[in-house]
Amino acid sequence: MSAGIELTSKNFATEVEQSTIPVLVDFWAEWCMPCKMIGPHIEDLAKTYAGRLKVGKVNVGRFSIISIPTLMVFKNGKVVRQQPGALPKQAIEKLFADQL
Repeated sequence: MSAGIELTSKNFATEVEQSTIPVLVDFWAEWCMPCKMIGPHIEDLAKTYAGRLKVGKVNVGRFSIISIPTLMVFKNGKVVRQQPGALPKQAIEKLFADQL
């Protein structure tokens, strides 16, 4: 992902939980076709909202994610929205718009 941040267990706390701006996190897996479908939307949103919204991707494993893709919006280190499934770009924007 060129526009966002690749999140790992080493940088998750710093990049997400301690962020001073809202963070959209895409939980995904390489083999997941719906994850690949929303990938371009996630990259575009990272570029569009740069400086106002941090965008990152993390390979599943944390937060007991059962369904992927799952998008989470964090604000002040806490999950404020969680939405599983492949969504159109406009629906993804609605997840975080009121948090900016």
